[in-house]
This record gives sequence, structure tokens and C-alpha cells, in this order.
Amino acid sequence: QVQLVESGGGLVQPGGSLRLSCVASGITFSRYVMAWYRSTPGNQRELVATVTRGGSTNYADSVRGRFSISRDNAKNTVYLQMNDLKPEDTALYYCYAKDAGVLWGQGTQVTVSS
Repeated sequence: QVQLVESGGGLVQPGGSLRLSCVASGITFSRYVMAWYRSTPGNQRELVATVTRGGSTNYADSVRGRFSISRDNAKNTVYLQMNDLKPEDTALYYCYAKDAGVLWGQGTQVTVSS
């Protein structure tokens, strides 16, 4: 079964950290560009971070220096390490995979609040 399954979301205080994981199944993971998006009610999905097949990364300005994306092709997994979290990082975070086609996960909620 082709799917992306996210985990690691939760409630964290401002300044805290979380690590999101996304496990892919049913695809040749190493061929895919992987990314994390996020959305809030009433807003479009925002691209947070991307990692290419070769491991190059790119980040939205709003998270650069605080978030880090990485991939482990042996585990079919992409990670998003989120540090120094802010209330404005509160969102539903989605895993995204692109090769010839596009795949989306179901999302994992991140809430940053004191």
C-alpha cells in the first residue's frame, strides 16, 4: 500500500522542540523529493522545508535556522527537527513526496502554547 504516515506532533511550550517523522511505504523512497508543508484553518498549505534525492535542503524564511529536514533512505523516513518553536508554528504538518506523481500524508498536529 502506497502511503505516507506522519508522527511526532503534539503540544509544546514556546521555545521547545519537536521531531516529526514521516514513514513512506509502497514507493522507492530514494527516488522521491520529500518535503514538509503546514496549514492552519483558512490558510493555504505553506511549504516548510524540502530535501532532494541528493540530500540538498531548502527552508521557508520563517523557519530557517530553527528547523532542520533530513532523510534516511534505509528507513524510508523523512524527519523535521523543530527547535525554538513559536506560537505561529502551530499548524497541521503534512509530509509530501514527489517523483512522477505526488503523495500526501494525513498530517500531524503541532500546537505551540504556554
